[in-house]
Amino acid sequence: MRVLTVDDSASMRALLLAALSSRGFAVEQAEDGQEALEWLATNEVDVIITDINMPRLDGFGLIEKLRGSALHADRPILVLTTESSDDKKKRARDAGATGWIVKPFDADKLTTALRRVTH
Repeated sequence: MRVLTVDDSASMRALLLAALSSRGFAVEQAEDGQEALEWLATNEVDVIITDINMPRLDGFGLIEKLRGSALHADRPILVLTTESSDDKKKRARDAGATGWIVKPFDADKLTTALRRVTH
């Protein structure tokens, strides 16, 4: 399964890469929503994991743009963030997020969530 992680934190990208690749996932990475959109213009993934707070294009904007594209309208998108407020969760759901995971993440729970949204 191919996963795109979108996070402006290099250390978080490294953690996700280590956790997911060791569990058999092919991991691609982007530093923010804009870079993710540019990469997705010519590449395919099974699921996207995105942070909310990022420069250039935040997670909400990324989700909205992806949901507005026929190519990505049904692509599972998990939000992985330190944010846990109900209004942010509602905003993510309204934008089209598939699920929400609060940092720090548990690698096994994240793996379970990825398998659930892609099967």
